[in-house]
Amino acid sequence: MIEQVRRFNRAVTQRAGALDDAFLARGRPLGQARVLWEIGPGGCDVRDLRARLGLDSGYLSRLLRALETDGLITVRAGEGDARCRTAHLTVHGHNERAEYDRRSDAAAASLLRPLSGRQRERLVSAMAEVERLLGAAAIEIGGRAPADPDARRCLRAYEDELSARFDGGFDPGRSNSAADHEMTPPAGLFLVATLRGEPVGCGGLKFHGDAPAEVKRMWVSPAVRGLGLGRRLLAELEAQAARHGVRVLRLETNRTLAEAIALYRTAGYREVAAFNDEPYAHHWFEKTLLLVAPGRSPSG
Repeated sequence: MIEQVRRFNRAVTQRAGALDDAFLARGRPLGQARVLWEIGPGGCDVRDLRARLGLDSGYLSRLLRALETDGLITVRAGEGDARCRTAHLTVHGHNERAEYDRRSDAAAASLLRPLSGRQRERLVSAMAEVERLLGAAAIEIGGRAPADPDARRCLRAYEDELSARFDGGFDPGRSNSAADHEMTPPAGLFLVATLRGEPVGCGGLKFHGDAPAEVKRMWVSPAVRGLGLGRRLLAELEAQAARHGVRVLRLETNRTLAEAIALYRTAGYREVAAFNDEPYAHHWFEKTLLLVAPGRSPSG
């Protein structure tokens, strides 16, 4: 599998022109052209640009300086905070970006032209699937404080979605407690999933000493559903719980969340009698975990 990935990478980098000093015969390498395109007509915050492209600060700074030297962009300090910088296209930059778009369209057409109609459909479909799976592979999961800005964005989205989907809406004040301090070590923990710097999912744990721990505030952005992130988040919460000596993990959910119910059942959770008085719950689940030594994975 590794060898196939490497062959694919070699084929794509060569076909896309990543090895050329002058991408699409415009006198600059692919990296500069991609940054120019990502800045876009409305400009872009440099921090967002760095996160979106996964570049380190030094390399991105060199790319921006080269584009500034060519008169394609300007980089200005943000109002009120000199540390925040924004990149904008100049008139020359807008024209150059438009020319890159034209040549990129032509290059894509030249790739499709020799193929039959059926082959084109297969290629484009395969490309879409590869793009989705590369997105799934790029998602990172890590611990955050519930008060972290990315965590807050996830929690707000979680509450908004439940309010829209539950009969009668959702009021966090009526729901069983999942306060920040209850999902902060040592009382618990909170995980946030990010894709290119943007939060796309979350989940928390509440510990109760020797009693079963609880999974709380599981949410996945609609933009990345279908990529297996819910299962990954749940598996990571289970692994973290096991490392903390948790033997049994519990959760409850609403009947309208059919996809969540299906996930829990296929992940080995069994439905049990109600173990709390959560007013929004219709199903209660629990799972017995394999205990592991600290620093090891549950499968280790």
